[in-house]
Amino acid sequence: MTTDDIDVVVIGAGQAGLAISHELSDSHVEHVVLERQGSIGGLWSRLWDSFCLVTPNHTVRLPGGGYAGPDPHGYLPRDDVVGHLRRYAGSFAAPVRTGVDVAALSPDADGALTLRTREDGRIRARHVVVATGAYQAPARPPWVAALPPGVTVLDAVSYRRPDALPDGPVLVVGSGQTGCQIAEELARSGRRVTLACGRAPWIPRRISGRDCFDWLLETPFFDQTLADLPGPAARLLANPQVSGAAGGHDLNVRTLAALGVRLGGRVQGVADGRALLAGDLGGSVAWGDARYADLRRLIAAACTRRGIPAPQMPDPAPFDATGAPASVDLASLAAVVLTTGFRPTYRSWIDLPEGFDATGFPVTHDGTSASHPGLHFVGVHFLRTRRSGLLMGVGQDAAIVARTIAAAA
Repeated sequence: MTTDDIDVVVIGAGQAGLAISHELSDSHVEHVVLERQGSIGGLWSRLWDSFCLVTPNHTVRLPGGGYAGPDPHGYLPRDDVVGHLRRYAGSFAAPVRTGVDVAALSPDADGALTLRTREDGRIRARHVVVATGAYQAPARPPWVAALPPGVTVLDAVSYRRPDALPDGPVLVVGSGQTGCQIAEELARSGRRVTLACGRAPWIPRRISGRDCFDWLLETPFFDQTLADLPGPAARLLANPQVSGAAGGHDLNVRTLAALGVRLGGRVQGVADGRALLAGDLGGSVAWGDARYADLRRLIAAACTRRGIPAPQMPDPAPFDATGAPASVDLASLAAVVLTTGFRPTYRSWIDLPEGFDATGFPVTHDGTSASHPGLHFVGVHFLRTRRSGLLMGVGQDAAIVARTIAAAA
C-alpha cells in the first residue's frame, strides 16, 4: 500500500469540484481533484437520455466558465451540460485524476487528513474539499423491501428512456421535478402511468412572457439560508415542478392529469400484491398551490420594491381529488420508478462524528467544517444559501473556500 502526501485534495469532478479547482488554480494553490468515475461530469452523465436543465442556460455561472452560447434562455440537454463541464475543466487544465474512488476519510492526530482509496492507496492532506455533489444516494422508502420479487424497480438514476422498460403500465413514485418529467415522458410515449404524489411546489414556466427563474432571481428566493427554512429537513423538499424539455413548458400535476396520467396519494405500504396509496392527494396539491402563492407574493413584493407592475399570476384552477386510486395492482405493472429524492452519505465514509447534523449534512461555517479546519465542503444543498448546490451559485461558495485554504497555505 502506498501513501502520498498532497497538500490539497478535492474529491469529485462535477460542477462543485471543478469550481473549487478553478478558484484554487487562480490562487496558485497546488491541488489534485479525484473523480471516481472514468470521466468528468459527475451525476450529469448518469441522468436519463432526454434530461434538460430546468434553469435557463444563462444561469450556468461557473467561475471562468459561464454559458456563452447562442441560446441563453434555452435549457441545455444532458450531454451538452457534460460537454460544458469537460470543456471548462480543459480551459484551466484542471488537475483531475479519474478512476480514483475515495472510500474513507479520517483525521490524524497531527491535524492532517488521511484518504483511503478503493485502489488501496492512501493520501495524506492538510486540506480536503468534499465536492461529491448535492445528489448522493437515492432515498428508498422502507416499503420497497416488501415489493414482490418479480416487480422491476428502478431509482431515477437508473431510468434512461421509455423503451428501456418492460412493456406495460408504470408506477412513478414522487412528484418533484424528476418524477413529473419522467411521468410526462412515459405518458407521451403511450404508457399508462400512475403518479404517486407527495408535496411539491410548482411555478409556471413563463410569467408574462418571461422565464420564472428570471423573475425569481430578482427576489431573495435564491439567497435564502437554512435559518430562513422552517427546519433542517426542509432542505430535502422537492424543487418546483416545471420542465426545460422541448423548449421549456409548464409541468405540474394538473398538466399531467390533462395528459392522462392517473394521480394518487403517497405510497404508504404494500399488501396483498398491491401498492397502497394514502388519501392525501388533495392535501398535497393544496400544499403545492400554497407554495405557488408564496412565490407569487415574493415576486410581487420584489416588483413593488423596484417600482414596476407585478406580473399577472392567476389563481390555479380548482383541483378535484375525487376518484383518486386507493391502490395499484403490482402484478399489472411493467415497472416502479422511484423518484423519492436523495440523501447525503457523508457519514458513511467520513470519520468525523460531530461534523454532521441530524439529517446527515455537514455543519460548516462558509463551507469549512465546524469540527475540523482542514475539511471543507462545496456543492451542498443550502451550504450557505439556496443557490449553493446550483450551477448559478456553487462558484460563490467555491471562491470563499478557496480563499480560506489559500490564507492557510
